[in-house]
Amino acid sequence: MRHASFKVYNCYRYKFLFYAHIIILKIILKIINESFSHPTAYDIYIECRKNIPNISLGTVYRNLNLLVSEFKIKRLKMPDNVDRFDKMLKHSHFVCIKCYKVIDVFSNYLENIDSIDNNKVLDCEITFKGICSDCKERKDK
Repeated sequence: MRHASFKVYNCYRYKFLFYAHIIILKIILKIINESFSHPTAYDIYIECRKNIPNISLGTVYRNLNLLVSEFKIKRLKMPDNVDRFDKMLKHSHFVCIKCYKVIDVFSNYLENIDSIDNNKVLDCEITFKGICSDCKERKDK
């Protein structure tokens, strides 16, 4: 009898862990989709702690990797080697080489590309690099 109750306990425990994992994914996805700042994993971790105080940075990284692999979010490789994350919209980016600010660049051309030579387009990555207006102003002063 003890063995059977242990199995029931484990069943509920795994069900709870599954639902907890889904909640974490939804919170991380919501943070990224509502952000305009292209947050880092650490930024997302800090924001997650407001809802889940005991979440670890490793859990955030694992879930970010999962969301990237499922094409739910984009990973932006930055010159300073600190990845940033973005929502899945067809757009490009301008990255400042001085302060690493990321600015969204929207183009009707990119938004209307659904296929190329009968191949389905899921995403595209175009990154412009240069000096942002803020850094340019600071240099001019």
